[in-house]
Amino acid sequence: MQYQTATPIGTIATEQNKVLRNTYMMLALTMIPTVIGAFIGMSMNFSFMAQHPIMGALLMFGAMMGMLFAVTALRDSVWGIAALLGFTLLAGVFLGPILQVALHLKNGAQLVGMAAGGTGIIFFSLATIATVTKKDFSFMGKFLFLGLILLIVASLANMFFQIPALSLTISAIGVLIFSAYILFDVSRIVHGGETNYVMATLGLFLSIYNLFISLLQLLMAFSGERD
Repeated sequence: MQYQTATPIGTIATEQNKVLRNTYMMLALTMIPTVIGAFIGMSMNFSFMAQHPIMGALLMFGAMMGMLFAVTALRDSVWGIAALLGFTLLAGVFLGPILQVALHLKNGAQLVGMAAGGTGIIFFSLATIATVTKKDFSFMGKFLFLGLILLIVASLANMFFQIPALSLTISAIGVLIFSAYILFDVSRIVHGGETNYVMATLGLFLSIYNLFISLLQLLMAFSGERD
């Protein structure tokens, strides 16, 4: 009887570990098109976005949402992996404007490295906590979603008002929210809340991507050395 009781639990645990392992492998793979896209973005001319920041931001948002829809629709097939890699390539391209601004600073390369390193440390630390402690952080879902909505609304509002203090506040809150999302997403995988590794990878990628941007914006504001 003990053997019969333990077997399903062991099977579930094995399946969850498989999803987590595949997610981490896919997440590592997504970094390749992201970096390639970032190099493409750094070489592109984003003068249109500089002249029309609101229109440019809306076009970027529309393109990203379109790719997100494609990944979600194709998540159960091999085309879902292709769509995910395409999405990360596009996301890398859209890093172009902020990387161009950062690298025009005297210590821009250092700041980009610090943002990437900080993102990596936060990710591995929180992923380890969620995996090792086995604590279920799913209770954070509603609060994080509400915080994300408010963050998006504040970001859209600041596109019109251009208040520096609000920009810094948004970036600081972004670091907190997307760090918490890493904890939440890994916990969901560990506890079987997400069994599709394409969608699991997408969630973690978005958290890492936005965490990196938020950290870089804060570093540029407080440590950027201008000519």
